[in-house]
Amino acid sequence: MVYQVKEDKSKYVWTGKPRNFLGMAINFTRYIITTEKIITRKGFLNIKEDEILIYRILDKRMELPLGQRIFGCGTIYLRAKDSDTPEKALKKIRHPRLLTQTLDELIENAKLKYRVSGRDMYAAAAIDDDSDDDTDFACGVIDGPD
Repeated sequence: MVYQVKEDKSKYVWTGKPRNFLGMAINFTRYIITTEKIITRKGFLNIKEDEILIYRILDKRMELPLGQRIFGCGTIYLRAKDSDTPEKALKKIRHPRLLTQTLDELIENAKLKYRVSGRDMYAAAAIDDDSDDDTDFACGVIDGPD
């Protein structure tokens, strides 16, 4: 028995391609954003896909070089807590500011849905608090009679 799985394109929030130096999308890379994940699909005959779950994104950065700004494009870099791709670049895409706002909403909704909070900040605060207590010991200061 053969199972066929059809892609439900109605679940896509955004899809786009990187643009070349003239602002045209002539390549075999496609970026797909759903409510759950970001997918990068590359290739023509041999297709490779890379996924990052939306709630695992920690930080994003947008770069707008002059050559890309002329054609209304930009690059968005996403830093995620992912083992195989800790940083993903959505290169030379149209309307990067609009996509950044959309990503903000998707990330916030996904973190609320999965009850994920900024745990990395708690760890940094705990390290700072403990370091004050151990400072005297680490410096070799011993209180005692001279």
